[in-house]
Amino acid sequence: MARNRYDMDEVLETGFNINQLRRLGKYIIPHSGKMAAVIFMMMSASALTMVIPMFLKQIMDVYIPDKNMNGVILVSVLTLLISIYSSTCTRLKVRTMSVVGQSIIHQIRSDIFCHLQELPFSYYDDRPHGKIQVRVVNYVNSLSDLLSNGIVNTITDLCNLFFIVFFMFINDVRLTLLCLCGLPLLAAVIIFIKRRQRRAWQIQSNKQSNLNAYIAESINGIRVTQSFVRERENTGIFNRLSGSYRQAWMRAVMFNFAMGPSVDVISSITTAFIYILGIRWILAPDASLTAGTLILFTSYVSRFWAPINTLAAFYNSLLTAISYLERIFETIDEPVRVKDAPDAGIMPPIHGDVEFKDVSFSYDEGHEILHKINFQVRQGETYAIVGPTGAGKSTIVNLISRFYNVDSGQILVDGIDISRVTIRSLRTQMGVMMQDSFIFAGTIMDNIRYGNREATDEQVIEAAKTVCAHDFIMSMENGYYTEVNERGSRLSAGQRQLISFARALLADPKILILDEATSSIDTETELLLQKGLARLLQGRTSFIIAHRLSTIKNADCIMYVDQGGILEKGTHDELLAAKGAYYELYMSQFDFLQDVG
Repeated sequence: MARNRYDMDEVLETGFNINQLRRLGKYIIPHSGKMAAVIFMMMSASALTMVIPMFLKQIMDVYIPDKNMNGVILVSVLTLLISIYSSTCTRLKVRTMSVVGQSIIHQIRSDIFCHLQELPFSYYDDRPHGKIQVRVVNYVNSLSDLLSNGIVNTITDLCNLFFIVFFMFINDVRLTLLCLCGLPLLAAVIIFIKRRQRRAWQIQSNKQSNLNAYIAESINGIRVTQSFVRERENTGIFNRLSGSYRQAWMRAVMFNFAMGPSVDVISSITTAFIYILGIRWILAPDASLTAGTLILFTSYVSRFWAPINTLAAFYNSLLTAISYLERIFETIDEPVRVKDAPDAGIMPPIHGDVEFKDVSFSYDEGHEILHKINFQVRQGETYAIVGPTGAGKSTIVNLISRFYNVDSGQILVDGIDISRVTIRSLRTQMGVMMQDSFIFAGTIMDNIRYGNREATDEQVIEAAKTVCAHDFIMSMENGYYTEVNERGSRLSAGQRQLISFARALLADPKILILDEATSSIDTETELLLQKGLARLLQGRTSFIIAHRLSTIKNADCIMYVDQGGILEKGTHDELLAAKGAYYELYMSQFDFLQDVG
């Protein structure tokens, strides 16, 4: 599928979607009380600091001419107290908002991770895992500064602007209007930059996703890379993706940095005009402006442009965050296509009868894999499923576990439609061993116990003995408490399968599904394993998919699946006697083994 390529850019939204911010607001609301308290503190501190320039004006115009040192000392003490209060409020703001911001980040990350746990296999089939990972880690982390400081700082800065403009107007209307003349020019700059900036950050997030996906793919496939001496080619691909990401980043940052200098230039121009006109008015015969007022005003002007600069920076962060929020909420909004029905009940204890009634299924619309499949398995029977690659063998057992929804028809377990019971109550009574034997980072004991968290050490060891894994486990340095790496890189393919087998058996399932469970086990171990399985499968309904037909001779029924249906079924002897598709498959393997021998 094209969308599964690491270098395939995802579709970008063309407009600014305010709904992303509204959804973010739902995460903020539970912390609104703390945020309101912080905003109140910062507004009070801001209002008090607005008085400090008035103190300077009083010193310049009154206390110094009158040589009033007591007034100067009083004003200095008040200025110190205001500064201490402002610093204390800032410290409390940083501490409180750090906690609030990280709490929100934790909740968003928890929501996206929990949702990923429920998404069906089809979602992961269509996407590189690196692109999924970057959303959970990188994109969510990128919201940290916005949530920890940006929102409160923005509200505080807007209030600061109101206070500053108010104090400027009550001191000198002419200079205030001159200062505000720079705002239309700034608005024009913002309009010019806004659209290009947001688009640049969207492209940057795509390139980051592509790079992360390729890195993850390369790490997982390092053995294949080195086996086929692909290091140079892979390095070339990495450099291309990394270079593309660097260019996208530099372009996005260029627009970000364009805002700050624009504010500084406009601020410098307006300040220069204020000095020129202010000094002329001071030197005019009527002295319509005092030196203290000019000093006060220039202080306010620097304060006026500071929050605007901060707001411009926040706007930059907001556009960046929006591009990440689109991807985060896109993942959270991904529909859970395999989920409990509204009226789903609890699956009662399973006995093991399984029936397919006219079951049809397709992964992609128009490409049907199974067409009106019908068969019935009684409690305790072992059904083997064989056929060519891609015929739908694994699809059948995946549908029993309800990893996918059927297009039409019914799958019944003990006469109950599995679409009408909760997924959890169904799967907890089933044991599944996939062809891909995944081993988690941790001890061997923990990996086997993954199938039943309540199992004792003795039960874990007994399950390992049953599948002939005990001997090789005990030969390792710490036995069952030997640490294994993620994906079990310290173990052979056969050892990983045996551990996965023990994990599935420990769950004590009523229905056992083995999908190529013995594909990586040597013949000698397989013979030992069959003895243990013969005891374990008694009283359990089991489905076995195997390419090696020697492993399924004793199955109660063998189904040959191809062309979307069941071509034939019966016991091993019956199918050989029929001399159909199964006979040809068996004889081809027999002839191959004869040639090898």
